[in-house]
Amino acid sequence: MNLLKKPYLLFFPFLIISLAVAIIFKTNGNLGDEGTYLNFARNILHGFYSPSPPAIDLRYSPGYPLIIAPFLAFRLPLVFITMLNAIFYYFSIVLLYKILCQFVSLKFTVIVSLFWACYINAYENIRFILSETLTIFLIFSIIFSLVRVFNPGNKPVSIKCLLLSGFLIGYLALTKPIFGYVLLFMLSGSGLLWIIKLRSVNYKKTVIILFIGLATNVPYLLYTYSITGKIFYWSDSGGSNLYWMTTPYEKEYGDWYFGYRTLLRTDSLWPGGLIPGGDESYKLHHKKNMEVIYQLVGVERDDAWKKFAIENIKSHSLKFVQNCISNVGRMLFDFPYSYKVHKPIYLVRFPFNGIIVVMMLFCLIPTLFNWKKVPFSIRLMLVFAMIYFSGSILGSAETRMFTVIVPILLFWIAYILEKSIILKLKFDY
Repeated sequence: MNLLKKPYLLFFPFLIISLAVAIIFKTNGNLGDEGTYLNFARNILHGFYSPSPPAIDLRYSPGYPLIIAPFLAFRLPLVFITMLNAIFYYFSIVLLYKILCQFVSLKFTVIVSLFWACYINAYENIRFILSETLTIFLIFSIIFSLVRVFNPGNKPVSIKCLLLSGFLIGYLALTKPIFGYVLLFMLSGSGLLWIIKLRSVNYKKTVIILFIGLATNVPYLLYTYSITGKIFYWSDSGGSNLYWMTTPYEKEYGDWYFGYRTLLRTDSLWPGGLIPGGDESYKLHHKKNMEVIYQLVGVERDDAWKKFAIENIKSHSLKFVQNCISNVGRMLFDFPYSYKVHKPIYLVRFPFNGIIVVMMLFCLIPTLFNWKKVPFSIRLMLVFAMIYFSGSILGSAETRMFTVIVPILLFWIAYILEKSIILKLKFDY
């Protein structure tokens, strides 16, 4: 038996490793945004999602809470949720292998799949009750489905593949709100290109898939419209992300400040692990704005965040650009953060993401020179990833926001390297 052609067995050790990470390093469900996701899941079990207006809460879309709600319904230990993350990650490795087998040699397929199997940033998300690992699995599933739509060989395109691709993209938007706006942008652009390109079959398929994705979101969007009066309103967390991204102060780099709710308190501040004086600087710079923002609730609060952010951009445009550059650094290498001690552990980001960045730069020129020769499924997902990445730069982001598009980048990089270079693991002499 050739183990290299048996991906489920080949990568089974990584399932064991992932499960070990999920079990050994499990949390109590209260770290970061874990509690918020769990609360939304409980709301679903009680027949609602957001509290009633005006104090609505739409911080996250319902994609991930719907997945974890059954675990809470059956009162299972929270570790079962992180174990599900481990399973999602294992299947993402297998999916990458199956995708690459259709485009590159077995040698390249195994090397790139092992790179993803060892990608330490992905393991970091497994132990948390957060949506990143589900997002990664969904993106791999989307790639796999789109390959079947746009590279069917001699077989006619299956309606099931079109429906599945659209549903998966739609569910991705329900899991990560930013992908909802990427979906809208892509749908508009694809529709225009379909007209310009004299109704190209590929663009026609794209429009159908993206329309199905949008239709998948209609029930949730109708719900958010009913309580907010706003169309295409996936989340109310965008305002706060944009606000912290636009901070105009010299030693603040646009990262999201987790302790902002405590700025109005007089007794103590958020113990955020900042350098001495960091919390006090945040309070000096932002307390007045927080006093205004926290007099409001729901959509009005989100609008207030955005209003202050727009004022910062208008009055300190250059600083906003500098913060965007810092944001790229945080997404790729977890650096820099405002008023924070940077620990040596951050260096683990550099090897893997450094390789990806170098390979991206190398692959860019061959891609542009051979754009029309690159399979449409790769071009489509690459544009999808670039729109997402560009949008993420404008709001305060972290490394996990980059991790979720690494699957697309690896798919693209593997194909371009296969076509551009000859890989020899052994010398001829």
